[in-house]
Amino acid sequence: MNVQPVPALFDADAFVEQQQSKSLLRFIVCGSVDHGKSTLIGRLLYEAGLLFADQLDALDLESRRHGTQGDELDFALLLDGLAAEREQKITIDVAYRFFETAQRKFIVADAPGHEQYTRNMATGASTADLALLLISATDGLTVQTRRHAAIVTLLGVGHLVVAINKMDQVGWSQSRFSTIEAEFRAFARDLQVEDITFVPLAARDGANLVCRSARMPWYFGPSLLEFLETVDVRAARPATFRMPVQCVIRPDSNFRGYGGLVAGGMVCPGTPVRVLPSGQLTDVARVATSDGDLTCATAGQSVTLTLTDEIDLSRGDVLAAADDGLLISNRLRARLVALGNEPLRPGVSYLLKLGTATVNATLELRLQVVDLATHACRAAHHLAPNDIGTAVIALDRPIAADRYANCRDLGSFILIHRESCDTIGLGIVETVEPSDKRDVVRPTTKLSDFVRATETHTRSIVKAISWRATGSLDTFVLAAVITGSSTLAGGVALAEVLTKTALYYLHERVWALIRWGKR
Repeated sequence: MNVQPVPALFDADAFVEQQQSKSLLRFIVCGSVDHGKSTLIGRLLYEAGLLFADQLDALDLESRRHGTQGDELDFALLLDGLAAEREQKITIDVAYRFFETAQRKFIVADAPGHEQYTRNMATGASTADLALLLISATDGLTVQTRRHAAIVTLLGVGHLVVAINKMDQVGWSQSRFSTIEAEFRAFARDLQVEDITFVPLAARDGANLVCRSARMPWYFGPSLLEFLETVDVRAARPATFRMPVQCVIRPDSNFRGYGGLVAGGMVCPGTPVRVLPSGQLTDVARVATSDGDLTCATAGQSVTLTLTDEIDLSRGDVLAAADDGLLISNRLRARLVALGNEPLRPGVSYLLKLGTATVNATLELRLQVVDLATHACRAAHHLAPNDIGTAVIALDRPIAADRYANCRDLGSFILIHRESCDTIGLGIVETVEPSDKRDVVRPTTKLSDFVRATETHTRSIVKAISWRATGSLDTFVLAAVITGSSTLAGGVALAEVLTKTALYYLHERVWALIRWGKR
């Protein structure tokens, strides 16, 4: 009698553990219109065997109704969910798809290529770890290709895959691939991107999507999916502790904590920290979470910190290591992308959100617009919609900020329209400018700070002398009339000059520190 082998039982716990151990990669597919973004994603899912039978049946039906590939499946329709997208054969809104392979989980965002929908593209890029930029081998770099590349780097996407599509339409030409690669590398010299990888492919035929294609024997790199499964996208974070305060947590009178996401470094009970922008020093008492206290917290963890001292701080403040050189200023030099329907203009009041801080902001007059073809800058009176430029932004109060190259969390921001609350611009901090001293009064912590004011000592002395000269002349005249003696009147006037000059100087220095009544 033949004994049939007993099939192995399904180990649910092992399966769950395997799924939880898989890393997640969020990436956006962007580029100019009609360069094949939706087709690439749909074909990638098909070639990897990630489509169900009912999805293929639905795709076959939609291809007959709206397809552009004749009798073949139109894989772009897998992502085009709006009726207008199917009718016009374009992507309007950002379409998200989740899929996974044996090595990794993925969330892919299909971004619109039309300039009119650049804001939607920026929305999709805001949460991406990697950007897949599609370039048609027949068209090469376009203005919108350059714009999308600049925007994804402005939004902090540090890894860029340039997929040169439609290689079948240029005869699988290595020289054409090399020409586009060289052109893009020259354009990307000024972009703050950590890594650029180039992959030639043909999305419509599936060449080089999952497996390397024999049609391009001159290419020795990985296929697109092989690269996506293995790329390391862990973002670099500051080495010193920083945490923007998101909220004050006070469930009862015995607990006051400050919640936020650790943006860099490590924090433990006893760590000395500085509260910014006030500059006050204190120590961490506890590192609390919903699961109990921690001995240490590192970058990427959301925690609640309690402090050893009663200090007034709230949302928008930053807790940083005591020796951190984080700058405090009310002026930022930044690179901007205008995303609204109206231009960004100097002198107009906007809301700026950086980290957890929200402040009033205005653009100063010296605006510049970047030419996407040459990277040259020219003076401008405003930033038109979809323009990329540089500007100095004046804030109504000082905040803690850093260069984007040093810290993404405290170096990137958005501009918000005050009335509509629409996001009308995004940017990164290139330099933290010196504060406008007329609007900033530093916190007073010791006597030397108390006597430091907004006027120079020389100015205060000259003002005191000029005023006392006028007052002493008046005193001399009155004393001479009352006493009838010019000698006695002169003595009284001299004594008054010496005593009241010193008193007036101190009086002016104290009043210069008082903000009440100033505009």
